[in-house]
Amino acid sequence: MDKTWMFVDRTTSKYDDGVYSFIRFSIVNSNDSNVIRCPCSKCRNAKSLHPNVVKDHLFVNGVLESYTTWFWHGENISTVPIEEKVESDFEVGDGLNTVEMVDAVYRDYESKPDGFVKLLRDAEKPLYSGCTTFNVLSTLVRLYNLKTKHGWTKNSFSELLSLIGDILPKENSLPTSIYEAKKTLSTLGMQYTKIHACPNDFILYRKEYEKSVACPKCGLSSGK
Repeated sequence: MDKTWMFVDRTTSKYDDGVYSFIRFSIVNSNDSNVIRCPCSKCRNAKSLHPNVVKDHLFVNGVLESYTTWFWHGENISTVPIEEKVESDFEVGDGLNTVEMVDAVYRDYESKPDGFVKLLRDAEKPLYSGCTTFNVLSTLVRLYNLKTKHGWTKNSFSELLSLIGDILPKENSLPTSIYEAKKTLSTLGMQYTKIHACPNDFILYRKEYEKSVACPKCGLSSGK
């Protein structure tokens, strides 16, 4: 399936044809032809909308370029070469090599695509029984956006997930660690910003520390 349209100018006829082809493909493979996930750069597959609205979003916002395996729209992941599944632009800066982690997730499920489908379905579960406003996926997207915006470290984010899990009803589905959260988020084909961090979690090499070669707190090299 030709996906080169995802990387061309939105004003070209190739992009236009690609959007319409994607919409048709999605409708054919959807259980409900009136609702499909929106892979625009803003919705990032976290919202399900009418195909006409999705089409408009793709023209206005552009498509999420990292979403090259359309598993949310019916593409069989077992037919996609592994090199097409793993993006090179994931966050690696908060003490965890996410590229390797996501690669491992896909390789774990490469020989058992049904397991990966289960992972996708688990991501759509309500946050807890009776919750109608958030599912696991939408919650993690909101929380991870805050993590990125405010520069939270790996440890602080994991502790936050653990605390929220304790606050929620006992039988909740929220991941309790950043590893589990990223494994779920990787099903979105999400693209993260590369930010290095001090091995001791003192600082993130962003903003005023972006060009630093060593941590001003502990003196350890940035490793960049």
